[in-house]
Amino acid sequence: MLELSMEDPEGLQKIAHALSSGVRLQIINLLNKGNMNVNQLAESLEIPVSTTASHIKILEKAGLINTELRPASRGAMKVCKRNFDDIHIQLNSAENFMKNTQKVFELEMPIGQYTDFDVAPTCGMANHEGMIIPEDAPVHFYSPERAKAQIIWTRKGYFEYKFPLVIPAGSKIESVQLSLELCSEAPNHDPNWPSDLTVWINDIDVGTWTSPGDFGDRPGKLNPKYWCETTSTQYGLLKTWKITKKNSTIDDFPLSDVTVDELGILDRMFMSFKIGIKEDAIHKGGLNLFGREFGDHPQDIKLSVEYS
Repeated sequence: MLELSMEDPEGLQKIAHALSSGVRLQIINLLNKGNMNVNQLAESLEIPVSTTASHIKILEKAGLINTELRPASRGAMKVCKRNFDDIHIQLNSAENFMKNTQKVFELEMPIGQYTDFDVAPTCGMANHEGMIIPEDAPVHFYSPERAKAQIIWTRKGYFEYKFPLVIPAGSKIESVQLSLELCSEAPNHDPNWPSDLTVWINDIDVGTWTSPGDFGDRPGKLNPKYWCETTSTQYGLLKTWKITKKNSTIDDFPLSDVTVDELGILDRMFMSFKIGIKEDAIHKGGLNLFGREFGDHPQDIKLSVEYS
């Protein structure tokens, strides 16, 4: 197949010129049946050999046919052979072509569907109906009721999730993006309560962001009435981590040099996402995670994988 694109305008012009003649199209069609010399082509087309030779020269210059001199009874004869079965012309730029062929796999994970955790008081979880488990009792984080959680919190530790991936074999991963609403975990609430929150993808540290505080100065937009009347955490900040072939960012600001090619996204059928506080973190201010029915933003943990 002959591949052409807007990146090679001169090549496109040569091909367009070569195919703009009815006689030259007939020559290509005749060569579909097999190789022919100039005399045979001229006879089939019922035109002079000199005219045929001129058309052959244009097709040869465009790369659509090859010619070869072979011995004949009277000197040599020029034998013509067609080069390509198909021509593909990409009218888009290469950059836009990549964008147009990219696809996206998306999935939202409820915050209570963690597969592993490490928590310590203060810790707990709740939803629109009330507290799901007893506060400050880590063992209850194993409860199957955790699937109903709309807010979970811990003073230290982490939560880990496994996202199943349905991406065609042979695909190339272009980027991975995760967004969620979260904040620090202070007694009651405190807007000046920093916490160093680290994200790991497939056990690879992609960077740490420092949450400025735990917010409770007003009710969360999605919170139930009973929760709005407490002095507890009310809302968080919606943050977006993105890992590309260049680096890792948070809200489009550089976070680390980790690239998507280092994550081994297609090495297994799921992607592990973990968020928490390192043991050696400078600011150990805890963690609150919000589901789609708590806080300010109606979403769970949202994963988006771009692939081509």
